[in-house]
Amino acid sequence: MGWELILFMCGALAIPAGCLVPARWLPRLPNDKLLHFLAFGGMAMLAERIAHNRSEQVSWLIGLFIAGWVIECLQSWVPDRNFCWRDMAANTAGILCAAIFSQVAISL
Repeated sequence: MGWELILFMCGALAIPAGCLVPARWLPRLPNDKLLHFLAFGGMAMLAERIAHNRSEQVSWLIGLFIAGWVIECLQSWVPDRNFCWRDMAANTAGILCAAIFSQVAISL
C-alpha cells in the first residue's frame, strides 16, 4: 500500500470525525472555510496521485464531492451543527483547485 493511500485513509477518518462532533467539543477554529478548502484539496491531491488514469481521477473527485455533501447533511443531526452551503463551496473549491493544479503540474 502506497503512502498516498495510507494518508488518504487517515484523512477519510479524520475529516468526518472532526465534522461530525458537536461544535462545543472542538477548539475555536481560526477559519473554518479555509480548513474545509485545505482538507478537501489535500484529499483531492492524494486522490489524483492514487488514480491510475483520468477516468479514475474523475471518479475519485466526484466521490470526494459526494462525501463532503453527505458529511454536511449528517451535520444536521449533530448538536450545534448544521448543513452549510459555504462549507460545501469551500470543499468544492478545494477539490477543483487541486484538480486544476495537478493537471497544470503534469503538463509542465
